Amino acid sequence: MSEAATTSTDESPVVEHSPAADPLNAKIVGREDLNPELFIIRVAHEEGDVPEFEPGQFSMLGMPADPSTEKEGETVRRNPKRRKMTKRAYSIASSPKVREYMEFYIVVIEDGALTPKLFKMQVGDRLWMDKRISGKFTLDPVPPGKDLIMISTGTGLAPYLSMMHTYRGQERWRRFIIVHGCRYAADLGYKEELERIAAEDPTIYYFPMVTREPEDGGWEGLHGRVPTFLEPDTYKEHVGAELDPEDCHVFLCGNPDMIVQIEEELGERGFKAHSKKEPGNLHFEKYW
Repeated sequence: MSEAATTSTDESPVVEHSPAADPLNAKIVGREDLNPELFIIRVAHEEGDVPEFEPGQFSMLGMPADPSTEKEGETVRRNPKRRKMTKRAYSIASSPKVREYMEFYIVVIEDGALTPKLFKMQVGDRLWMDKRISGKFTLDPVPPGKDLIMISTGTGLAPYLSMMHTYRGQERWRRFIIVHGCRYAADLGYKEELERIAAEDPTIYYFPMVTREPEDGGWEGLHGRVPTFLEPDTYKEHVGAELDPEDCHVFLCGNPDMIVQIEEELGERGFKAHSKKEPGNLHFEKYW
């Protein structure tokens, strides 16, 4: 893996100690439910604008840990001035041009320690949001004028939304190609917005894909797993250009099996994983 992972599916919660005196410092200022397991929230710090960040980076959200998960008396006996917080990293979906809030695209993990709590929260509810921004999954290593192929599964779409809204119209790329894979059409968050933008902007391409939608269910888009889109003939048919390692940078964010498969397949076609020591044209972001 050439980049540090920045977003979590909440399956292994990070529990840290925070000051007991009201650690909550932010509130939900907007919310959109996409389906019973998928939602968007906008979170604002209670004091000041959001920190500066680069599109593709992440922040941490958190809530006090469930006391039922602690050993009886554990926190109080060890340090009465500290309490446990469950914190997870989430890629920022909004642009840094938006100073009032940060947007997060989240899927509920049924037995997760944090996402079920976040899903129950409404506009006005308070939570914790880190004022530090982290992550290296950005366009910094990519020279202008290239084709950028942004491959995602599930909520791995989030960092690409931030990149698109920030750099659109600035000649940062020749083509910005979003391929978003999900199980069902109802899981394709931001679909209408991306379709509208792609229709307006000839440099933006949007290809949603589903794996479990019935063939006769009314879905008229692409079926299959996202690696199939990168097969030479399929890619050229839809994009109208070659997937050439000299002219293209591929970003991968989501399921690690997808990332491993694409890394192997594109490696055989001349693509190289990017790292700080060895620049390349294949950039990773893993979720779990």
